[in-house]
Amino acid sequence: MKLSLKLTGYEKTLLCLFAGLFLLFSFTAPNFMSEANLQSMMAQMPELGLISLGMMVVVLTAGIDLSITYMASLSGIAVAWGLVQGWPVPAALALGLMTALLCGWINALFIAYIGISPIVLTLGTMILFEGIALKLTKGGSISGFPDSYGWIGGGTIGPIPVPMLILAAAAAVAALLLNRTVWGRSVYMIGSSPTASAFSGIRVRRVLILVYLFAACMAAVAAVVMTSRYNSAKVDYGSSYLLQSVAAIVLGGTSVKGGYGTVKGTLLGVCTFQILSSALNLYGVSPHIVGLLMGAVLIVVLLANYWAERLQLAAKLRRRATAGENSAKTA
Repeated sequence: MKLSLKLTGYEKTLLCLFAGLFLLFSFTAPNFMSEANLQSMMAQMPELGLISLGMMVVVLTAGIDLSITYMASLSGIAVAWGLVQGWPVPAALALGLMTALLCGWINALFIAYIGISPIVLTLGTMILFEGIALKLTKGGSISGFPDSYGWIGGGTIGPIPVPMLILAAAAAVAALLLNRTVWGRSVYMIGSSPTASAFSGIRVRRVLILVYLFAACMAAVAAVVMTSRYNSAKVDYGSSYLLQSVAAIVLGGTSVKGGYGTVKGTLLGVCTFQILSSALNLYGVSPHIVGLLMGAVLIVVLLANYWAERLQLAAKLRRRATAGENSAKTA
């Protein structure tokens, strides 16, 4: 089955924004077009992209997963433990995946079956997963992996880095699941109206469980890319991606109210935030200021989306009023 590559009007605007920023930074940011910087961006973007894909699917159901970055951290620590114990790489990867799926299942169980608010539950599990990771590593790092494992995060196939190929594959799978399966359509319906979805026969609990397990899978893959690239595992690896992933998906057009969002938009949002973050670092802007600016961008995008929805609603009401007046005149 083919996936549509056609962009919406908003996505075309976002693509133009990305192209404009890339062109601007190419001429103004020092060493922006250097091989080292381009490789650095291509190495970091898949990690943010994978986390963002997992976050997007959760937000489509009008939920959120604040634990996703520490889920990735704990998964990476599990992989690292297996590798330093001498396990084969496939076995260590399986351990990391099972760890992430267990974390995702905990989130899904309490949210889908008990009905705890996603933001409250995942805030609690975020602290839980961080505490477990700190206990296992004692605040340090785990290193000493085989060379074959380092290829995942640092290798290339032709001119393309392996992490970029992993992100492309994950994005294709996410798009296929959301656009070509009953589960994907159910995800959008639950985000639009959970009550109507339940009455229409959708097994809401089952869909939500698979949503949080999908996010866990994305966290596990991101953990593998990060630990392979750094050749170590640590508690705080990827922690900065939590805010950035939310900002990226919102910038990409995903509605925080649920029910709307695309993989294409998410990838465009990730690309835009990645070059923005890289350029600010090259300008010598403090990392603390970079975080502040990212937060400011998120707030501005949310406000813009809010006013756009208000304007669309007002226009819709005007059209209905006009149609009513015309019907009255005809009668």
